[in-house]
Amino acid sequence: MKRQEQIEEIPIYMFLGFLESGKTTFAKETLIDRNFTEGEPTLLLVCEEGIEEYDVDDLKKRNIFVEYIEDKDINTEHLLDLQDKYNPTRVMIEYNGTWKMEKLFSVRVPKGWTIVQVITFVDAQTFDVYIANMKAMMMEQLSTADMIIFNRCDENTKKAEYRRSLRAVNRRAQVIFENKDGLAEVGDDEVFLPYDINQPVIDLEEEDFGLFYIDACDNPDKYVGKKVHFKAMVHKPKEYNENEFVPGRFAMTCCADDIAFVGFKAYYKGAGKLKDRQWVMVTGEVGKEYYPEFEGDGPVIKVSEVAMTSPAAEELVYFN
Repeated sequence: MKRQEQIEEIPIYMFLGFLESGKTTFAKETLIDRNFTEGEPTLLLVCEEGIEEYDVDDLKKRNIFVEYIEDKDINTEHLLDLQDKYNPTRVMIEYNGTWKMEKLFSVRVPKGWTIVQVITFVDAQTFDVYIANMKAMMMEQLSTADMIIFNRCDENTKKAEYRRSLRAVNRRAQVIFENKDGLAEVGDDEVFLPYDINQPVIDLEEEDFGLFYIDACDNPDKYVGKKVHFKAMVHKPKEYNENEFVPGRFAMTCCADDIAFVGFKAYYKGAGKLKDRQWVMVTGEVGKEYYPEFEGDGPVIKVSEVAMTSPAAEELVYFN
């Protein structure tokens, strides 16, 4: 049988998360209540069965075709068979939270299939427990997401802490918190800044770098043209030019015992003489440029002065 050639992009929407994280509920609301598919043939691949179930017959009437697939079904031949069977114009995948993303990313998918959005769902009530016990799986789901939805939130949910910490592992993702009634909160919690951004020079204390990093990344326009002075460790990415480096710090993220290096791209005429892991005092002006990997603008530092200095009193910085 000759397979049908696909010449147009077929968008794939992926839902990540563990059982009872809210993937199926969101999918059902999106497919039915919000009429997301607009009657176009849609293939819904479900990789695990949860408490919430799909009304397969009802969805079929809406031109939405549900296929339950197992681990062994994630292969090129089976996906091509499904493409031929349904000829969908879009694909939605409710992925198994215990499967590695590599399982899907390493498979040759039908021509035109393109992942356009990845949404990770998190049960706020169990987040800390999962992070402590299944950190690697959680980090993969959080770091690849375009949107992260915390559901079942209450007054004890550490929204500001989670949001700031997630910025360290995924700067492009939108973070949304939903309460137990399903009402969503998108806007960031107000962050108290321990420094005055209206001073001629924003002089950061060692422990303030984490908050400065998060606030500058979230609100680059607020800092453009501001002069800053801070202590940092030098990082020299191999792909950077001679006049570029990253002044930054190792930071504790939302994951227990998980550490990430965070910093800013910096331009400095003497960068070629700097070495990895040197401690320096950096003075420069904040600018803004497009970051392809984050699909948006982000802050950069136009450095005017670098001075050698002693290591920070505390090796790690935090986002609180």
